[in-house]
Amino acid sequence: MSMDTTSRQVPLTLLSTVTQRVMDQERPAVDAQSVESSGVQNGESIPVAEGVHVTVFDSQSHPIPPLPMSRNSDHEDVSIDRQDASDPVNNPPTTSTDLPAIPNQVNRIAPPTDAPVESPVSSEPDSPSLSEGLPHATRSSLSAVPARVEELKSHSETLPQTPTSATNQAHRRSLTMSTGHTVSVVLISSALETILSSKEAKRSAPLRDNAQNALEMVKAGRGGDRPREIFEPLRLACETRNEKLMIASLDCISKLISYSFFAEERSAPLLPSPPPSPALHGRQSISGSQSNIPQPSLVDLVAHTITACHTETAPEPVSLQVVKALLALILSPTIYVHHSSLLKAVRTVYNVFLLSTDPVNQMVAQGVLTQIVHHIFTRCRSGKSVGSDEGSTLRSSASFETLASSAHHRVTSKVESRRSSLVPGPVASDSTHTKNVETENVHDANTGVAVLEEGPVHIDMDAHLEDIHVHLELSAQDMFIKDAFLVFRALCKLTMKPLNTESEHDLKSHAMRSKLLSLHLVLTVLDSHMNLLVDPSALIYSSSSHEATTFIQAINQYLCLTLSRNAVSSVPQVFDVSVEIFWRVMSGMRTKLKKEIEVLLHEIFIPILEMRTSTLKQKAVIMAMLYKLCQDPQALVELYLNYDCDSEAADNIYEHLMNIISKVATLPYNTLHSKNSEPASPAVNPQTKAHSSSSYSSGMISVSGTIDTSTIGLSEGQLRRQGIECLVSVLRSLVTWGITSNKTSGDQQGDSGARSQTGEETGYDSMTPDQSLDKLAFSNGNVDVPRQPTPDVVDDPTRFENAKQKKTTLLEGVKKFNFKPKRGIVFLQETGFISSSSPQDIAHFLLTTDGLSKAMIGEYLGDGDELNVSIMHAFVDLLDFRNLKFIDALRLFLQAFRLPGEAQKIDRFMLKFAERYIAGNSQTPFKNADTAYVLSYSTIMLNTDAHSPQVKNRMSKSDFVRNNRGINDNEDLPEEFLSSIFDEIQHNEIRMKDEIDVSANLPASGPGLANVLASVGRDLQKEAYMLQSSSIANKTEALFKTLMRSQRRSRAGEQFFSASHFVHVRPMFEVAWIPFLASLSSPLQNTDDLDVVDLCLDGFKNAIRIVCFFDLELERNAFVTTLAKFTFLNNLGEMKTKNMEAIKTLLDVAVNEGNNLKGSWREVLLCVSQLEHMQLISSGVEVPDSGKKGRVKKLPNEDLANESRSTHITVAADMVFSLSHHLSGTAIVDFVRALCDVSWEEIQSSGLSQHPRLFSLQRLVEISYYNMNRIRLEWSNLWEILGEHFNQVCCHSNPHVGFFALDSLRQLSMRFLEKEELPHFKFQKDFLKPFEYTMIHNANPDIRDMVLQCLQQMIQARVENMRSGWRTMFGVFAAASQVLTERIANSAFEIVSRLNKDHFSAIVRYGSFADLTVCITEFCKVSKYQKLSLLAIAMLRGVIPIMLKTPECALGPEGQSPSEDGMIRSWFPVLFGFYDIIMNGEDLEVRRLALDSLFTTLKTYGESFPIEFWETICKELLFPIFAVLKSSQDVSRFSTQEDMSVWLSTTMIQALRDLVDLYTFHYEILERFLDGLMDLLCVCICQENDTLARIGTSCLQQFLENNAKRLSIARWERVASTFVKLFRTTTPHQLFDETLRMEIDGNVVDFDTSAEPTGQAILPAPLSPISERSPTEVKPSLGSRRRIFKQIIVKCVLQLFLIETTNDLLRNDTVYQAMPPDQLLRLMGVLDHSYQFARMFNDDKELRTGLWKVGFMKHLPNLLKQESSSAATLVHVLLRMYFDERTEHQSMRPQIAERLLPLGLNVLSDYIKLRADTQAKNIAAWTPVVTEILDGFCRFDDKTFVKYLPVIYPLSTGLLARDIAPEIRLELKRYFERVGYTHGIMESS
Repeated sequence: MSMDTTSRQVPLTLLSTVTQRVMDQERPAVDAQSVESSGVQNGESIPVAEGVHVTVFDSQSHPIPPLPMSRNSDHEDVSIDRQDASDPVNNPPTTSTDLPAIPNQVNRIAPPTDAPVESPVSSEPDSPSLSEGLPHATRSSLSAVPARVEELKSHSETLPQTPTSATNQAHRRSLTMSTGHTVSVVLISSALETILSSKEAKRSAPLRDNAQNALEMVKAGRGGDRPREIFEPLRLACETRNEKLMIASLDCISKLISYSFFAEERSAPLLPSPPPSPALHGRQSISGSQSNIPQPSLVDLVAHTITACHTETAPEPVSLQVVKALLALILSPTIYVHHSSLLKAVRTVYNVFLLSTDPVNQMVAQGVLTQIVHHIFTRCRSGKSVGSDEGSTLRSSASFETLASSAHHRVTSKVESRRSSLVPGPVASDSTHTKNVETENVHDANTGVAVLEEGPVHIDMDAHLEDIHVHLELSAQDMFIKDAFLVFRALCKLTMKPLNTESEHDLKSHAMRSKLLSLHLVLTVLDSHMNLLVDPSALIYSSSSHEATTFIQAINQYLCLTLSRNAVSSVPQVFDVSVEIFWRVMSGMRTKLKKEIEVLLHEIFIPILEMRTSTLKQKAVIMAMLYKLCQDPQALVELYLNYDCDSEAADNIYEHLMNIISKVATLPYNTLHSKNSEPASPAVNPQTKAHSSSSYSSGMISVSGTIDTSTIGLSEGQLRRQGIECLVSVLRSLVTWGITSNKTSGDQQGDSGARSQTGEETGYDSMTPDQSLDKLAFSNGNVDVPRQPTPDVVDDPTRFENAKQKKTTLLEGVKKFNFKPKRGIVFLQETGFISSSSPQDIAHFLLTTDGLSKAMIGEYLGDGDELNVSIMHAFVDLLDFRNLKFIDALRLFLQAFRLPGEAQKIDRFMLKFAERYIAGNSQTPFKNADTAYVLSYSTIMLNTDAHSPQVKNRMSKSDFVRNNRGINDNEDLPEEFLSSIFDEIQHNEIRMKDEIDVSANLPASGPGLANVLASVGRDLQKEAYMLQSSSIANKTEALFKTLMRSQRRSRAGEQFFSASHFVHVRPMFEVAWIPFLASLSSPLQNTDDLDVVDLCLDGFKNAIRIVCFFDLELERNAFVTTLAKFTFLNNLGEMKTKNMEAIKTLLDVAVNEGNNLKGSWREVLLCVSQLEHMQLISSGVEVPDSGKKGRVKKLPNEDLANESRSTHITVAADMVFSLSHHLSGTAIVDFVRALCDVSWEEIQSSGLSQHPRLFSLQRLVEISYYNMNRIRLEWSNLWEILGEHFNQVCCHSNPHVGFFALDSLRQLSMRFLEKEELPHFKFQKDFLKPFEYTMIHNANPDIRDMVLQCLQQMIQARVENMRSGWRTMFGVFAAASQVLTERIANSAFEIVSRLNKDHFSAIVRYGSFADLTVCITEFCKVSKYQKLSLLAIAMLRGVIPIMLKTPECALGPEGQSPSEDGMIRSWFPVLFGFYDIIMNGEDLEVRRLALDSLFTTLKTYGESFPIEFWETICKELLFPIFAVLKSSQDVSRFSTQEDMSVWLSTTMIQALRDLVDLYTFHYEILERFLDGLMDLLCVCICQENDTLARIGTSCLQQFLENNAKRLSIARWERVASTFVKLFRTTTPHQLFDETLRMEIDGNVVDFDTSAEPTGQAILPAPLSPISERSPTEVKPSLGSRRRIFKQIIVKCVLQLFLIETTNDLLRNDTVYQAMPPDQLLRLMGVLDHSYQFARMFNDDKELRTGLWKVGFMKHLPNLLKQESSSAATLVHVLLRMYFDERTEHQSMRPQIAERLLPLGLNVLSDYIKLRADTQAKNIAAWTPVVTEILDGFCRFDDKTFVKYLPVIYPLSTGLLARDIAPEIRLELKRYFERVGYTHGIMESS
C-alpha cells in the first residue's frame, strides 16, 4: 500500500539543530523567525537516530490545538514507581500511566544497527556530535540551522561568551582522567567561573567553596582522577534553581559526560541508586546532609542531578539543557545508566515533552525520547556488548568485563539446565503482586495526569544488583535486557490509562498526548527491535525468586492489555496505532503468542469489522492491516494451520476472515456517496482554526510500514476496494506458497520465509523453518521486519487434514446439538467426541465444550427422562462448590447453563444444586439441604426482580429478608447473610458469561417530538460503539486473565505449528473459494473502474492457477465459467472495456494454465470462437445467425471492435492454438475434445448457410499439424477424438461443411502419410477411418465422389508410403459398392481394379490382401448392379492365379507344402470371399458362380492344402454354410422367409450335394473330418421340413453308396452310430404320454391341420428334444399340445424316411458287401426297435382312440407303414445275412437266427389275425413280408428246418384257413413240400 507522507504530518523536533544551538558556548541571539530561515523546510523529515525520523513543522502547520499556558491547572508529571525497577518480572502492571501516542505516519525507518548513537556535544573538536551517523545531506542542513526560540532570547546575554581565540587557548590545557582520556580545562573552568561569579555562590558557602576548590584543581591540572569533587559544585549549582547557573552547569555536565569524565572504577562501592535528593534536605552539601548514608555511584548521582533540574516551573532553556544532558548520559559509550536511574531519565524527558509549552522543546524532547528508547534496545544485541564497537568495556573496567563474561556464561548454562523450571509468564513473588490491573489505575479524571509516586524515587538498585551478582552473577548483557524490559513495561503501562470524555475530544490534552506518544514508542520498539523481543536467549531474572523469564513472556501480559484497552478506542489516532501494534505482534510474535493473537482477532478486530456501529475509517484501518497479512504467505498458512485446524481454537480464524473480507468486498453498490453521507468518527476532530495556533507536538513518530490512514476509509467504495485487494493478495500468497514453491519440507532444507510480492509471484527455495523463518517482507520490498522463528515441528499435511476434519465434524455436532440436543448427542457419540453413553462422559462434554448453546444445555439437562436426569446429576457433580460462598456457588452453577422455563425442570436443578452445595460445604448456616434449595429459588427470583426491565415495583431488602424467614428448619437465617446476598445481586447480576452484549444496535429513536429533541446533537453511532467497545474490552481482558492463569499453571504455551508444505493451500482454498468467487464476481458485474476490474481479474487468474494445480474440478469450473461469462462475447451490444479485459485474462489463463484446465477448456475455447465471431461482425462480414429471426443485432462500439482486432488480443488468441504442442499428453486430449465440441456448436449454429462458421474446425486442422510430431501413443489418443469429430463433420447436412472437412482431412492425410510407418502398426488405418465413415454415412453423392477423389490423390502421391492405410482404403471402396449411385460404385470398382492390377504385390506385402478380397467380395454381393457383381466375381476368381505367382504370398516353392500361416494369409481370404458371397450374395447367379468357384477351387488345389488348413476350411467355411439348419439366429440375415426358402432350395441344397461330392473327391484327405459330415447330415435329416429331411437322407445315401468300399471298419461304426442316433431321435415316444390324451376344458379339440405348411416353402426347423414327461406332470396347454402333436407326426415321417433309406442302402450290394456284420446287426437292432414300437402302438387301440378323441388326427392314428416297412427290411436283411456264405456272417448265424425267428413268428401270428373285411390295408401291407418269411423258412437247411418245424408249421397251417394272396399260397406250397420231403411223406424228384 502506498504511503503518503506529506498529507498528515505532526511536528517533531529539529533535535540536533536546536540542541547544538543551546550547547554552543557562543549562543548568539536568534529570533523566532530563524527556524523558518534555517534551510530546513516545513514538513521535512530528518533522521534523529538510526531508524527514527522527526518531521519539522512551523507553528502554522501544526495540527494540534494549543494548550493553555498555565502550568498549574493542566499538567502531567510521569513517575516510574519503585516496584518497576525492583522486581520487573514478578510485578504485573500496576498503573495506566500515559505517554502521548503519535498519529500514524508513513516515513520509512532504516533498520537499526548495533552501533549506539553518540550523544551530541558542542563545538569541542574531540566531542562526538549527534549529527555523526546521520546522512550527509541531513548533517549539512542541520549545521546550517541556527535553532533558537523566543523564550531563550532573554538569556542570551547572561550566558558565558567564549570567543574563538579563547577556545583555542583552552585547548592547549587539558586534564588527564584516570581512564587515560583527556578533557579540555576550558570546559570545566568556564562553568566554574560562571558559578563563582553568581550571586548564589556568594550566598551559599558550600557552593562557593566546592566551586573554588574545583577551579583550583582544574587550573592546577589536577582533578582528572577526582570527578566527584569536580562534579560537586555543578550539582550544587543545579540545586540553586538559578536559571543561568543551571544552564551553565547542565551544559558542562553534558560535555563532561561526552568525555567519559564521570566513568568510575568498578572497585567503587555499590551504592543505592539514585541517592536521596539533596534538594529535599535544604541546600546542604551531600557530605553534610547525608554523612551516614553510603555514597551513591557517580553515574546515579549525575543522573539524579540532571533529572532533578526539571520541575513543573523549570524555564524552557533549562528543560532543553536537561534533555540534552540526559541524552548525552544515556548514549554515552562508557557510562551506563541502569534500572531506576534509567527510568527516571526517561520519565524526565517524557515530562519535558508533556509539560513544555515551547514547541521546540517539545520536538527536542520527543526526538531525544525516541533516540533514548532506540538506544536502550539497540545495546541489547544478543551475544555482544554495546560498547564493543567503541572498544570500551562496561564502566571502562576490564576486570568487570571479564566478570560479566564469565557470569553470562554461567547464567546461560544454568538457564539451559533449568529450562524446564522456567516460568513461562510473569511469576508473582507474593500476593501483593497479583493485584488486578483495573484496580491499580490511579489517575486524576479531571487533569488526566497519572501520578505513580510523588517526589523522587529511592530505589536501591545497586544493592539489588549486588545481591543478584552473589546468586546469579548477572552479565552486562543481562543488565541491558532488564533495562529494556523495564522501559518497555513502563511504556505499556502508560498506554493503558483510560481517557476521560474531555481527553477523547481534545487531542491537545496531556492524557491524549501521553497515550499517543507511548503507543508510538511501543510501536517503534516492536518495529525496530522485534528480534530482541522474541529472542529466546534474552532472559530477565526475577530479583526475588531469581527465576529466568524470556523477554516475550515477560512483556506478554502488558502488550496484550495495551492492545485490549486501546484497540477498541473511538479515537482514530489511538485506534490506528493500536492496529499497527497488533500487526507487529501478529507478524513477529505469532509463534509465541498463539492464543493471545486468537483472542485479539476473535474478540476485538473481527467483531469491529462486523459491527455496524464502527466507522468506515476503523474498518479501513483493520482492512489495511489484514492486507499486510494477506501479503504474507507463511503467515496465512500458519493462521490456517494453528487456528482452523486446531480443535482447541474457538473459531476458524482464517475461514472467518475470508468470509468477512468477502462481505466487505461485496458491499452493495449504491448511488455515489457524498462526504456528508459518510458516518462520522466517534471522536470529535479538532477544528481547522485550532490547527493554526497549535504550539504542542502530538508526539508523531514516523515508523516504516505504517498505514497512511488519511486516504482510506473515506467511502464504502474505498472499503470495498480494500476488501478486493485483500482477497486478491490472499490468492497471490496461496499461489506463491502452493504453486511457485511446490516443494515439501522433506525434500529441501533452508529458508522458508515468504518473499515479497510486487505484482509477480516469487518462489521459495525451501520451506523448512530455521532462524530466518519469520522475516516478513513488506510489499515494497525495502524493509524486513524480523519475526520470531517458528518451532521446528514436522509439517505433516495429513495430520492437519485430519485435525481440520475432526474440528469440522465437532462443529457440525455442536450445531446439531444447538438445534436438536438429543440428535446432536447421538451424532457426537457416533463420531467419537463423546467416548461413551455414560452420563459422566456426556456431562463432561457438555461442561467443557465451547460453542454449545447454554439454553439447549439447560433444556437437555432439564428433560424428565431418566437418562437426562442422571446426566444432569453428573453435570452438577462436576462443578466444584467447595469453600465457595453460597452466592458464588449459585452464580457458578447458573452460568454453566440457562435455566429452562418450566417449573418442574427448575425444581430438579435446584434440588441437585442444594444437595451438591451442602455436600461440599459443611461450614454453612444451613441446617439441611432444604434451606439451600429454598434460598436458591428465592435468590433467582430476586435476580429477576432486580434486573428485569419489565418489573416496575422492585423488591426491597426488607421484603427479601421477610420472604426468607423460617426457611432454615423453621428458623431464620442470619439477617447479615441475607443482606449480603441482596446487595451482591443488586450490584452484580447473575448472567451468562456469553451474555455480554457486543452487538448493541444503534439507540432507537422512536416517534414523537420528545425523542427527536432528545437526539439533537447526539452522535448515536458513537454512543452505540462506545457501549459495544466497552463490553468488548472487558470481555477481552477477562479472557486474558484466564489465559495468563492457565499459562502459569501449565508452564507451557500453546504449540505453534510452522508451515512448510505446499499441500495446505488446497484445503485453504476449498474452505474459502465461494467467498473468493463472490468477491471477485461482484465488482466485475457492478463497476466500470478499470483498476478494480484489473484487480479482480488478477484474482481470477490466481484462483484458476490454484484450482488447476490442485485439480479442484468443481471450483475450476466455477471460476472459469464465471470469468468466461464476464467476457460478454454472447452479448456484444452490452460489452464494455472491462469485458475486453476479461477476454485478455481468459486468454492469458488459457496460455499459462493449459495443462490443468481439463474440462474447462470448453468455456475458454467457446470464448475464443465468440471472439472471432465478434471480429468478423465488427469487420462488416455477414455471419450466419442462429438466433431468433427478426431480432436486431447489437454491435459493439467502435473502440471495442478495434480493440478486439488489436495485435495483443489476436496474438494471444493465436497462441492458445500455436502453443498447443507444449501441452502435456493428457492436456492436449482435453483441449482437442473441447475444441471439437465448440467446432460442432459453430457448425450447428450455421445451419445450411453457404458460408458456415468453420473457425474452430480450421483451428483443429492447425493443431493437428502442430501436434503431429507427438509420440504415437499420445497421437493415437488425440486422433481418436479428432477422427470422431471429422466423422461427425464430414457427414453434416451442409455440403459446404463436408467439403471443407474432407479437404482438410485430405491435407492432413497427405502430411501424415509422409511419415514412415513400421510393420504391424495401424496408425494410417486409424487416420484414414473418417473417409470410410463418410462414405458409409453421408448420402450426398458429391461428398462420396470427393472421398474417392481424395483417396485417388493419396494413392497417386503417397502410394510408396502406404502401409496399413490400404486396409482403410479398401474399406472405403467396399462401402462405395453399397451406395445407390451407380457412378460411385463404378468409380470405386475401377480404382480397385487398377490397384489389383498395378499394386497387388504392395498390397500383399503390407498385409492388406484380405482387405482386397473383402472389398471385391462386397462388389460381388451387390444385386443392383449385376454386371458389376459378375465382373467382381471374375476378378475374385482371377486373383487365384495372380496370387500363386506372387512371391509375397508365401505359398512356398513348387513341390513343397506351403505353411499354414501362408495359407491363412493367402488362400483363406479368397475362399472366404466365395463363402461370403454364397451366404450373403443377393443375386442367384452370383451365388451359383461363387458356390461353383469355391468347390472347384477346393477340388483343383485342395491336394496341396495342409491337413490343418483343411480343418480350418471345414470349420470356418464349409460347415458354417449349413449353420442355418442348427440355429435360428443365422436366419436373421434373410429379409424375408421367401428369400430364405429360395436360398435353401437352391444354394444350400446344391452346397450340400457339392460338399458330399467334395468328400467323395478328396476322401483320403477329408476322411478324418467324417464326423463333421455325419453330424451335418443328422442335422439336415432331423428337420421338420420333409424336403430338407429327404435331401439329407438322399445325400447320406449318396455318400455311403459312393464311398462304401473306402469306409474302414471304424468309419462304418461311425455310420452305424449315426443311424442309431437318427432312429432314436425320430422315435415318437410322446404317443404314450397320458397327459396328451386328457381333454382340455371338457371339449374335444379339433386338431386343425390346415395351418400346417404345405411343403412349398423350405424353412429350417430342427427337432427340439422333448424328454419323457413325468407321470405327475400337469396336463399341457392347448398350444404346447399342438406343438407336441406336430413333432410326433414329423418324427413318424422321419422314421419312415430312415427305414426307406436303410432299406435302399442294404439292398445295394456294394453297401451290403462293405458293411461289417456286427454293424449290420446294430442297424437291425434299431430297426427292430422301430418295428416293436410301431407294433405296440398299433396293438393299443385304446391309446389310439384316446389320441383321436383329443384331435391328434382326423382318423384313427396308426403306424402300420412303419411297422410293415421296418419288418420287411429286417426280414430281408436278416435272411440275407443268414444265408451269406462269408465266414464272419456264418459265425454270427446263431445271433441272426435269434432275431429272425421271433420276428417271423410274430409277423405270421399277427397276419393270421387280420380280418379281411376291415383290415384289407393291413393285409396288403403285410403280404410281401409274409411271403419273404415263408421263402426264408423254406431255404433253411434240413437240420434248421426240422429244428424250427414245430413252431412254424402250426402258423403255416393257420394261413390255409384264410383267403390269402397267390404269392403266399405259392410259398405255402413250397413249405409244405419241404415238410413232406423232410419227413419222408414226399419223395424229392
